[in-house]
Amino acid sequence: MTAVTTEKFAPRVGGGRQLAGTGTLLRFALRRDRVMIPVWIAVNALMVLSMPNTLEGLYGTAAERADLVRQMETNTSLRAMVGPIFDDSIGGLTAWRVGVFAGLLAAVMSLLVVVRHTRDEEESGRQELISSAMVGRRAPLTAALLAAAVANGVLALIVTGGLAGQGGVGALAFGLGIAGVGMVFATMAAIVVQLTESARLARGLTSAVLGAAFVLRAAGDSAADDGSSVLTWLSPSGWLENLRPYGQERWWVLLLFAGAAVIQGAIAYELAGRRDVGMSFLPTRPGPAEGRLATAGALAWRLQRGSVLGWSIGFFLAGVVYGAMTEGAADLVGDNDNAREIFQRMGGQAALTDAFLASMIGIMGLIAALYIVASVLRLHGEETSQRAEPILANAVGRLHWASGHLLIAFGGAALIMLLSGLGFAVGYGQELGPILGACLVQLPAIWTIGGLAVLLHGVSARAAVAAWAVAGAVLLIGWIGPALDLPPAVLDVSPFGHLPKLPGGDMAWTPVLVLTALAATLATAGLTALRRRDIST
Repeated sequence: MTAVTTEKFAPRVGGGRQLAGTGTLLRFALRRDRVMIPVWIAVNALMVLSMPNTLEGLYGTAAERADLVRQMETNTSLRAMVGPIFDDSIGGLTAWRVGVFAGLLAAVMSLLVVVRHTRDEEESGRQELISSAMVGRRAPLTAALLAAAVANGVLALIVTGGLAGQGGVGALAFGLGIAGVGMVFATMAAIVVQLTESARLARGLTSAVLGAAFVLRAAGDSAADDGSSVLTWLSPSGWLENLRPYGQERWWVLLLFAGAAVIQGAIAYELAGRRDVGMSFLPTRPGPAEGRLATAGALAWRLQRGSVLGWSIGFFLAGVVYGAMTEGAADLVGDNDNAREIFQRMGGQAALTDAFLASMIGIMGLIAALYIVASVLRLHGEETSQRAEPILANAVGRLHWASGHLLIAFGGAALIMLLSGLGFAVGYGQELGPILGACLVQLPAIWTIGGLAVLLHGVSARAAVAAWAVAGAVLLIGWIGPALDLPPAVLDVSPFGHLPKLPGGDMAWTPVLVLTALAATLATAGLTALRRRDIST
């Protein structure tokens, strides 16, 4: 349905009336996100603040750091991944090593917050109820953007304070840059939610823009070693690196973040004032006159096919990129024993190439855990939005309804890891079999996280969202744990810590079979609990 507005029939009100209730909505938004926002901030901040100690262990002398800078000038594959180095101090290397990823995490956090408190509320019908009270037309959008601003502001303060020991000025620039990336994508999401009628589509479109921004920056950085490429300047991630924290800061780059946020915010406000609650500017394609979905499984596929396609394309392309980086990683590490040791802890093998491949494939497995949680929790979304109840009121059993979504979740995880292996083989240009086996061996751990998500949803609809906390903790342990040299007991908390490290290592079937059985047990227990509890209404 296209946007319909009653603005020309309604009396015009002042800006104060249009923002009425913003403070209350902001407090409510922060209360609803009292777990989600702190988790995102903590993960991002821990990644950033743990890096100086890691880098000091890897490149403890000025000569080692200078040698790293020289190697990065000619290593186009790794430069495309993490950007160029502008200063060889520990602070400068920290900004180089985690700047791209910190900006991406801030962007994802921000777009999720804005979509959650705007289009999600409208799609569920809650916004219409709220708007019937003394709430201004633009108050919900304002509250959502303010919530994102609070989250990014807190993140900037933590990063600035945590890195102040490496240099206060550089720390301030880095913190503001990360927050700037977050706010650019917050206001971009604010525009997208005006255009689309679906929260899922809004998140997908904004994420696609984020992916395009990463690709533009990567292409620009591979072409130029000083961030001067036009492609780099077309990406907010490129603005962050060209802010050059710890490397003769360019403070004027902050004006790009501010200008983009203000312009996008103004567009979003204008669009918000020209449509009715629940409507959108992009027309929704009408369905067929007669239904063509004969089973609950077909409906589940119809709902999740876009997500599966997006993840599949992303994993294949990521595999190609990581595969192409493999030889460059070996050249970069060279004779640095500390860097080699970290790769060995992540990959488990003495051969550096195998260790790098194993560690990158392990990271893909960790990210695939996020996919399976999102796919399983589609059950939670269908239930809490009350779309499941009409289906279950017919001749469709709960297990039949749930099995369609779970087939896509668990089968989709296998598909994206398979495509990731194909991408690695294409990028690396080596034999497919060992790399494909290394990717598929990640599945038991991925399925275990998915099984736990099924169990949490089966026990209680409210408990289901805790699966995100589990996936986040596993991602944090697997991503940062080896660099921090955490004790084996901590690393073994994650199911990924028990998998054989392939390629290059010995295949161990016992942990693979145990984790597969555990995943099946958790999923079965979750489905049993779902049959016994009431459906949320």
